[in-house]
Amino acid sequence: MREKLRVAAYAVCVREGQILLARSPAFDGTPEWVLPGGGMEHGEDPYDTVRREVAEETGYRIEVTGLLGVGSSRHVRGRQGLRSATDHHGVRIIYEGEVVGGELRNEIGGSTDLAAWQHLSAVPGLTRVRLVDIALRLWRERPAAGRVESG
Repeated sequence: MREKLRVAAYAVCVREGQILLARSPAFDGTPEWVLPGGGMEHGEDPYDTVRREVAEETGYRIEVTGLLGVGSSRHVRGRQGLRSATDHHGVRIIYEGEVVGGELRNEIGGSTDLAAWQHLSAVPGLTRVRLVDIALRLWRERPAAGRVESG
């Protein structure tokens, strides 16, 4: 089984009761809401990653105002025991960010197709990745260890 590690940085940007999200197609093609952010490039600092990714996906420039937490996820794609199976391990760095410039726009030719502010009260009704819920808990609870249980 192949092993694959991906380190990514995401931003929780909340203003006036709304959170900035991006929409991305899931593996089955169903659109789902995600935090703006994404994978680090080799040699890139995660602080720079989150600012670059938010700009690419939303058009906004952000100031990183805090580190909310670090988490990881792991899953196997393909059939276990086969050489084609891949054990994916994602390390996710979650920052708090404040929009300081730019204009909201959609990403063209990237991993997302829509950027929008969503009311915090509407988030539970959205089709979204689990990371959105984890990040919102980190933002609300601000645990000293930078970790919340994902279950």
